[in-house]
Amino acid sequence: MKTDPQIFQDMDAPTLRSYIDFFLRHYRVMDAFWFIYLSERFGQEAAEQINEKVWGRVGGLAARDLAARFGIRDRGLRGLVEVLRYYPWSLLIGYEIEERDDEVILSVPVCPVQEARLKRGLGEYACRAMHEAEFRSIATAVDDRIQVECRFAPPGPHPPEMYCQWRFTCPCAGQT
Repeated sequence: MKTDPQIFQDMDAPTLRSYIDFFLRHYRVMDAFWFIYLSERFGQEAAEQINEKVWGRVGGLAARDLAARFGIRDRGLRGLVEVLRYYPWSLLIGYEIEERDDEVILSVPVCPVQEARLKRGLGEYACRAMHEAEFRSIATAVDDRIQVECRFAPPGPHPPEMYCQWRFTCPCAGQT
């Protein structure tokens, strides 16, 4: 038997949704094990540096592909929010995105990645640099005028009810 993506054409909507849920979950699981084994082999610092480089690249690639696939033509903060709505990690993590006229606030009150690490006694992952690279890459792919600011994220202190929060601004606010 040859596998073929044509299989999705024959799936009904509930089955396809179930497959998407499965795929996204395994995407996160693969990322977790990749990082764990990388850190076991080369050390936590090396794993964090490689992860930062990978996600700094992957974020922008995903943003460009999502914009093309879903016809997202807006630039500025409006375009950023449109891209983030389709971004796999938005769906996996459940980003809370608050749009204002002059800024976008992305908050992560529940982080399955951090919670899984804490449950296993691994401690919080220092994710700030990785997400900074990822979000800058996404923002730049949408509009190179967008600025990214980390309000808080591990390894820094954060409120108990929120793992991280990011602020996006653009001198282009209100423009497309």
